Amino acid sequence: MRSVLKLGLSVLCSFVLYGCFQTPSTSEFLSKERTPDDEMAGIAVTESQPNVEFGLSARSSRFTPIVKKYAEKYGVDWVLVLAVMKQESSFNHAAVSRKGAYGLMQIMPHTRSELEDRLGVRESLSPKNNIRAGIYHLRRLSYVFRESTPENRIKLTLAAYNAGLTRLKDAQDIVRYLGDDPKSWESVRSALPLLSRRYYTLHQEVWPQGKPKSGYFGNSRETISYVDRILENYGEYTLAIK
Repeated sequence: MRSVLKLGLSVLCSFVLYGCFQTPSTSEFLSKERTPDDEMAGIAVTESQPNVEFGLSARSSRFTPIVKKYAEKYGVDWVLVLAVMKQESSFNHAAVSRKGAYGLMQIMPHTRSELEDRLGVRESLSPKNNIRAGIYHLRRLSYVFRESTPENRIKLTLAAYNAGLTRLKDAQDIVRYLGDDPKSWESVRSALPLLSRRYYTLHQEVWPQGKPKSGYFGNSRETISYVDRILENYGEYTLAIK
């Protein structure tokens, strides 16, 4: 029964995910945003906020209005954002990782400061700003992979959100060296484990400095599993709200 459900979710995602990212304009990624200060005010998150979507838990639904607002603004599927949020923080707006990633969208400190500067906000710790920054970050990452097919683009974007864009670019370098397609998630997925130290002889062939530009990477399983789990979340949420 479980295998049938997973197959159904996989088929559903292969069709629905094509709409996760709308085509962006180039200028969207070349300049900082200008937003009135009143838009930047934090919001109060309360347990009494009503369920706004049938099929979603109260914990996720209380953030749905904010998610929808900024998902529409940046052209990202709001259901995909919820799927990411579930994986990142389980909808705990005060979640902090061992590496310092914070909030619903688990934004890393160095990324947080960059996004705050681009968005023109004073902080990205409050739920509203954290959601906004995370969605904007997803949008920016997806633009990097705009030459991939829609399904590959989404998977590469999610992998970059987890492992970092430079890690994905390192994997793409290996894919190119091996003569495969760097725009394909399956090719990049296969290359991610090759970023570990044990493949140092391969690295010497790929990069003049003899190792990946971002250093060795030993968490490929985590990143691959991360992408798979978010797609499962997405499929479940999509079925739930229909």
